[in-house]
Amino acid sequence: MSGGRPTRRAVVAGAVGSLALPGLARTRVDPWRKADAIAETIRRPSVPARDFDIRHYGASGDGVTLATQAIARAIAACAAAGGGRVVVPPGRYLTGAIRLRSNMELHLAEGATVLFSTEPTHYPLVHTRWEGTELINYSPLVYAYRERNIAITGKGTLDGQADADHWWNWRGAGRDLRGKDASMRPDSRRRLVQMNADHVPLEKRVFGDNGKLRPPLIQAYGCDTVLIEGVRLRRSPFWQVHPVLSSNVTVRGLDIMSHGPNTDGCDPESCDGVLIERNVFDTGDDCIAIKSGRNDDGRRFAKPSQNIVIRDCRMKQGHAGVAIGSEISGGVRNVFVERCVMDSPALHFAFRFKNNAVRGGVLEQLHYRDIEVGQVAETAIFCDFNYEEGANGPYTPVLRDVFFDRLRVRNGVQVLDAQGLPHAHIGSLTIRDSRFDGVTKPSVVRLVDRLALEDVIVNGLPVTAEGLMRT
Repeated sequence: MSGGRPTRRAVVAGAVGSLALPGLARTRVDPWRKADAIAETIRRPSVPARDFDIRHYGASGDGVTLATQAIARAIAACAAAGGGRVVVPPGRYLTGAIRLRSNMELHLAEGATVLFSTEPTHYPLVHTRWEGTELINYSPLVYAYRERNIAITGKGTLDGQADADHWWNWRGAGRDLRGKDASMRPDSRRRLVQMNADHVPLEKRVFGDNGKLRPPLIQAYGCDTVLIEGVRLRRSPFWQVHPVLSSNVTVRGLDIMSHGPNTDGCDPESCDGVLIERNVFDTGDDCIAIKSGRNDDGRRFAKPSQNIVIRDCRMKQGHAGVAIGSEISGGVRNVFVERCVMDSPALHFAFRFKNNAVRGGVLEQLHYRDIEVGQVAETAIFCDFNYEEGANGPYTPVLRDVFFDRLRVRNGVQVLDAQGLPHAHIGSLTIRDSRFDGVTKPSVVRLVDRLALEDVIVNGLPVTAEGLMRT
């Protein structure tokens, strides 16, 4: 394939560039029918038509008076009645943790802002996950545990009030996504990971103030039929929307902005049946990151994230537009991403796959189409098996059956960085009918079994798979 005019369709295998059958890419059955079926079959919650106004239970919208107990009374009354809407009317309501129950909708009216206290003692210890590992830690700011039929809706705002002096200072504040840990107790993360490896029982994995591990803004843990729609999310301490071990999840029409450390926008973890659509992400880490548990915890639960549709979203600042990993030991399959727009000089990667020989998850049947990328700071497509521990582990990470169709990247610096491990090659990656402009750095392709390009244009010229590494 070296020399001469590039062919219209080319495939390179492994690290040396041998040819494969050019017609193979056209033999697939259209997988997007499955995407439509997933979106159509995800159930939406339906709650009884009765309202519980938090002011009637003692909440004051002055932004100063703590409303935690008043909101809890409204939730208790709603649950006792068999469900309904807990309504937050216009005003500013200061509160600690909010815990939702089944058949319940937390509705934030336009002009309503829920201000979450920055006092850690206002968040009781609960069963949660932190970076893919089970533990007992501070409650997420809005939390539901093994509930059914729950929703958060409206045009109001959930404001975590995190800043350089509250929550974020446990990890280091600001927008430097690669900054060192400044003030979080240095052994907390390591200690939790070691508990995971040692199979320490959950009841002994107690953190809270002795760990300073920040809670997420919203977490539905082990729930079925979840809707989060319309609200604005601001200044989250940590990950912002984090459904765990949940099914039938819809995340729609959110305006998400938080530039603190590790403030991922939406991280479905070990979930089945997820629709993420029409959201705006402006984050301090990955806009969307799909996960399935870390290391032995992920393998013990063995619950992949699967049947996920992401569409019509806008990604601004962030680490990656859509990432898969790195806490991905339970695997992921059947992910469909379409009609998204990504554009920011502070967006590091459009698409990133993070795995290694300690995680060892299987990532397969991943489909992307009709995506517009304006500017991306580093690489459009980054497949990384050298993440964190890299090859230093006994497990085999797998990435295969990845398809990109009709990508348009206006200013991408580098098209592709795909690097497997000697004992764990990246499987198959296909890019079709796509254009990349502003490319100034050759692609890196190492230990990849099959890279297929069809009708790919780089800086105005057609390119083969081998040519991609010279562009």
